Amino acid sequence: MTRLTLLLTSAVSISLLCFSPQTQAQRHVFIPGSSLPQANNASGQAMAHTHLRILVPSATQMNFGKAATQPNELPPFPGFFFETPASIACIYQLAEPSVRGCNPNVTTANPSGGGRAIALVDAFDDPSAVADIAEFSAQFGLPAADLTVVFAQGTEPGIDPTGGWETEEALDTQWAHAMAPGAKIFLVEAATSSLNNLFAAVQVASKLVAAAGGGEVSMSWGAGEFSSETAEDGIFTTPGIVYFASTGDTPGVEYPSASPNVVAAGGTTISRNSTTGNFILENTWQDAGGGPSQVEPRPAFQRDVAYIVGGTRGTPDLSFDANPNTGVWVFNDNPVLGDGWFIVGGTSVAAPSLAGITNAAGHFSKSSAVENSALYSGEQRRFNDIVFGDCGLNISDFALPGYDFCTGNGSVNGQQRR
Repeated sequence: MTRLTLLLTSAVSISLLCFSPQTQAQRHVFIPGSSLPQANNASGQAMAHTHLRILVPSATQMNFGKAATQPNELPPFPGFFFETPASIACIYQLAEPSVRGCNPNVTTANPSGGGRAIALVDAFDDPSAVADIAEFSAQFGLPAADLTVVFAQGTEPGIDPTGGWETEEALDTQWAHAMAPGAKIFLVEAATSSLNNLFAAVQVASKLVAAAGGGEVSMSWGAGEFSSETAEDGIFTTPGIVYFASTGDTPGVEYPSASPNVVAAGGTTISRNSTTGNFILENTWQDAGGGPSQVEPRPAFQRDVAYIVGGTRGTPDLSFDANPNTGVWVFNDNPVLGDGWFIVGGTSVAAPSLAGITNAAGHFSKSSAVENSALYSGEQRRFNDIVFGDCGLNISDFALPGYDFCTGNGSVNGQQRR
């Protein structure tokens, strides 16, 4: 059964289909429990949270409990303009031919390319990950994914009681694959969401990607900065790997995106004509994480933007659509939230997608520092420079020509990297 899932609470769902564009104003954003800041566990270990938000359409004019039997009951839904792999490829110039307006209901050219490996690091187990990515790929005309699930601590983790990490894993694997359909995908599952377990999973992921000849490791989670975080920065230095970390879904800085050894993935908003669905422009997402680190000193690659970041590490470095109101489609047979198609946003979308785009570009950097040096090299033609909108604590930051705390260097413009 394929259906759209409407979330009522973190543990209750009703499967719905056939929603009307006239009800869009009544939709709301659901934040799963996994995306709320987490207290230390009973052993005093710091806990990470996902950077995930789910858009919930109104139920006012939907048909309840009806399985999808017609093509118009599968995404993209006519009259709704949430993003598909093809529409994203159109906006960011990742596929040919380009379609005027990049309407998700019209655009069909998907990204191509990809090689070596991408590892997605998450917590808990998503038992349907392999089946879900097959459903996603079939629906959007992508090739079958080469996905391997690895248990970082050696045994299969339990299920996240909030359901959020399962949706996170579906998002991560599906959108890394969508942007780099030729890459080998590893889903590395930590036993819990403690930073200790997740960092251990990053090390497992690094070994897998290195053995595949190099590539990317993506982390769509984080925690508040802490005074000893610089001691953890060495985790993200395996040669031949570029690390991506989402910056979070609230203003301010989180770790590991604050590390100078990762590419900090921020968020933007895709604005579309509400009648035609045509792309208008890309602007800031006010809830995206970003700003000056309270702990990490300014890295060498940010020397030329010292007038913005000051003496500390600034985030993000690069951005991607993350506003849940302009979210992406994800399929997940979720044991807590229900099974079906979800509209997902948050900077959790940005990290795996940017990892995939970087992979598909075919330029495999020796490290994140080398990759970031290229991003800050001043070749702004490689980016969509976001100059509309604001963000930050007290909405005190503004989109500017060049680098800013809202979107970093901007969003990607094609696969050219050098």
